[in-house]
Amino acid sequence: MNSSERASRAASKASDAAGRATDKAQGAAAQAERHPAADWVEGVGQAANGVVHILIGVLALGVAMGAGGSADQSGAMRAIQQTPLGGVALWAVGIALIALALHAAVTAIAASRRDAKDALKAAGRGIAYAVVGSTALVYATGGSSDGEEDTESFSAELMANPWGLWLLGLIGVVVAAVGVSFVVKGVRRTFREDVAPPARFRRLVDVLGVSGYVAKGLAVVIVGGLFVVAAFTADAEQAGGLDGALQSLTTVPGGVFALVAIGVGLLLYGLYCFARGAWSR
Repeated sequence: MNSSERASRAASKASDAAGRATDKAQGAAAQAERHPAADWVEGVGQAANGVVHILIGVLALGVAMGAGGSADQSGAMRAIQQTPLGGVALWAVGIALIALALHAAVTAIAASRRDAKDALKAAGRGIAYAVVGSTALVYATGGSSDGEEDTESFSAELMANPWGLWLLGLIGVVVAAVGVSFVVKGVRRTFREDVAPPARFRRLVDVLGVSGYVAKGLAVVIVGGLFVVAAFTADAEQAGGLDGALQSLTTVPGGVFALVAIGVGLLLYGLYCFARGAWSR
């Protein structure tokens, strides 16, 4: 047997071993996904997610009324921190969201056997939950963060690279596309695949889901747009997170009305999260 044949056989064995490992991981993930504890993790995690979105919605309404503040995850964590049980609540929210992120990761692995698109969506949700959960834990341990400063810093570092402007613009397009997918999910009511409320609550959940997904989608589209603007102007300060996106609405004609609508929608999305946690499919 020559060296080429040995290399080919070794590569084949490695591929078979990787395939078996993947099958085992997918099987284990599928079992974990069906475990009764998974429903509990989903319920508690979605409740924590709901609290965060309700607070962001309230903060957005405050911005629209000139009260100031940061209408994003950091602002929500500061609001929780100021409550009598702030420290305990932050730990609870952070742990619940990290657990939800792990649940989404398990779902992604299990779904990869069935549908790559579903797996990708679950992985994206997991990353989003992990980011918010990590923010909560940062505040719980006495730290702090500023979403806008972090976004500007990230954009500036990216721009320092030769292909940075193109990458920043691409990120903006991808983020905007995610926002559009939220709007579409709300309009088409495909969120019904995730929640199964009792018959008497279906219309209410539909209202919460449609309003919430459309509002969140529009906010995310604006975030993506800010990244694209930053790329075109080569100005990192033009980039912004959720707070920057919502604050930008106050500078355009009629923007305050749009901000109020988005704020109410985010609040309703938070209530939808509670419904999804209680009646998850």
